Amino acid sequence: MKILMVVTFAMAMLMSSVAVAQYGAQQPDNAKSGMSMKTASITGKISDDGKIFVNDKDGKSWTISNPDVVKGHEGHHVTLQAHVDADTNEIKVLSLKMAKDNMQK
Repeated sequence: MKILMVVTFAMAMLMSSVAVAQYGAQQPDNAKSGMSMKTASITGKISDDGKIFVNDKDGKSWTISNPDVVKGHEGHHVTLQAHVDADTNEIKVLSLKMAKDNMQK
């Protein structure tokens, strides 16, 4: 009877340690490579559908991963604070403001 209790206790300890090890090894779903994602301030135009951003500096197009943030600014010339992921060609907009028009003096 004592042997059965010791074996049961040992199995319980083993199973709990395995569960803790698995929990600690998990990474968050939104984890990105530190090398590919960086915060940047970029100026350009948001497409008419609000899903694409075209950078003024190099004409590069970026897919906006959270288009709900730019709602109401479709077709506008803006400056974005965004997380830029060069690996996937996506940007996650953190904030935006209307860009200054260089035509006015």
